[in-house]
Amino acid sequence: MAIGAGARILAEVGDASAFPTAAHLASYAGLTPTTRRSGTSIRGEGPPRGGNKTLKRALFLASFASLSSPESRAYYDKKRAEKKRHNAALICLTRRRVDVLHAMLKHRALYQPGHEQAA
Repeated sequence: MAIGAGARILAEVGDASAFPTAAHLASYAGLTPTTRRSGTSIRGEGPPRGGNKTLKRALFLASFASLSSPESRAYYDKKRAEKKRHNAALICLTRRRVDVLHAMLKHRALYQPGHEQAA
């Protein structure tokens, strides 16, 4: 029996007390770009290869499912209008949703549609 994305995220993150900021949570999930370097050579930033793959997969599934929400769809469409490809726009949406999730867990608050647009 499969566990839902929300349950999987909560199982992996807990109450988020281990993550002082949303950026720490995003990094743990493998959503932050990584700089490729070797010695003095820096080859730029690329998609992360590490992180908690189970959490990352659950966050992506939740973000993809949220595209039916007007707020999420508007943000995704904005990123697409900025010439980002589907996967890059979905990563941006997922990162934004991690910010909201972290705030919800930190403040023990329910999700309130419309408040994420100010972020």
